[in-house]
Amino acid sequence: MRLFKIFSKKIQNFLGLDEIKQNIKDLKVLNGKKISKYNDSLKSGNLNDYEFKVFSQFGEDGIIQFLIKNINLSCNKFIEFGVENYEEANTRFLMENNNWSGLIIDSSLENIDHIKNQYYYWKHDLKVINEFITKENINEILKKNNFIGKIGILSIDIDGNDYWIWNSINLVDPDIIIVEYNARLGNHSSLTIPYNSNFKRDNNSKKNVYGASLSALCKLGKEKGYELVGTNSNGNNAFFVKKDKIKNNNVKPQTPKQCFHINSFSEKRDGLGRIVKEVDKIEISDFIEV
Repeated sequence: MRLFKIFSKKIQNFLGLDEIKQNIKDLKVLNGKKISKYNDSLKSGNLNDYEFKVFSQFGEDGIIQFLIKNINLSCNKFIEFGVENYEEANTRFLMENNNWSGLIIDSSLENIDHIKNQYYYWKHDLKVINEFITKENINEILKKNNFIGKIGILSIDIDGNDYWIWNSINLVDPDIIIVEYNARLGNHSSLTIPYNSNFKRDNNSKKNVYGASLSALCKLGKEKGYELVGTNSNGNNAFFVKKDKIKNNNVKPQTPKQCFHINSFSEKRDGLGRIVKEVDKIEISDFIEV
């Protein structure tokens, strides 16, 4: 396998594929800059009107650019965990376009090795850590890597204990928090999965049993001094801003009902791994009220 990887790499270098891939990524960043500049002329109070994708999964890159331009940020530092190989992430465009520094964490050593071999790793102030995050170890991880106090953005997407991890974090003070929500739980009930330190969604036969409802995250946010200001239109990420940072009329608190979006994507697959356009039913008994 190792010889195959080395041989494949040599072929890519011979054909100039690495250079082509890099040029495509540079063009994506340049295009994102232009869209972001165009968005500055919009006068909308709806976060979804500012959406665009460069490296984010959906339109999060555009929403983030809008928020950082309309909030008096404490500093240009971010933390993101659950990044996989960082090819799709909420903070990568922020790092490459705005030159933010940050800490990213993923539980896969293979993903971490991939990230450390990319061009942006040496170009930017990026710390990359391989850890499986639990509510018991998250603060120690942050402390050990000297990420404490005020930061600009915290992004949480671990497809599981997101609610419990956010609830446990007490060493950083983010201006903006992005958290994945489970849209299949609707916008009324305040629900989350029960805490399980070993939870892995990939090991769970019920793919819809993960995370927390938007209402549960909104409730937790208020307890921590944050206001829900919107969700992405594809219905998987919620955006929160520290209450004392909301001084711009363009950024307004929202209720879960006002900004809720059902997710627009399908994750169910058949026995052959093919995508099935059918949604598994949610069993409320798999969740607890908070």
